[in-house]
Amino acid sequence: MKQTIHNENTGIDYTLVGEVYLPNLVLPHGDETIGLWGQRYLEHIKTHRKAFYTTLKMQCKLDEHLREVDMRASEMYDRLIKQFAAWEGITEELKAADMMQWVAAMNNISNRAREIVNNEIIYAD
Repeated sequence: MKQTIHNENTGIDYTLVGEVYLPNLVLPHGDETIGLWGQRYLEHIKTHRKAFYTTLKMQCKLDEHLREVDMRASEMYDRLIKQFAAWEGITEELKAADMMQWVAAMNNISNRAREIVNNEIIYAD
């Protein structure tokens, strides 16, 4: 028996393991990593949307979907930070003049932006 065979109809290669031919299947791997927002979203769908998670996983679309959610959430978070800081007059001059007030204001803005992203993208069903 041949060690490997190729099925012309399906285009799949098979390798002999014991007395059985098993398909040589390889999952596609993306080069990009999944960031914090994508990881949060993954935990959410694994816990609360199991059928959706399983469907994405079986169709090999999970990583692509997580990267897309991560990108959208990151862009929204960054945009909100800039907008809130501009609306409230938080500038580099304030940072130079009163570092503690600047840190407190930026932490407040960051928390609000994080809450909005979580509600609008990460935990929205």
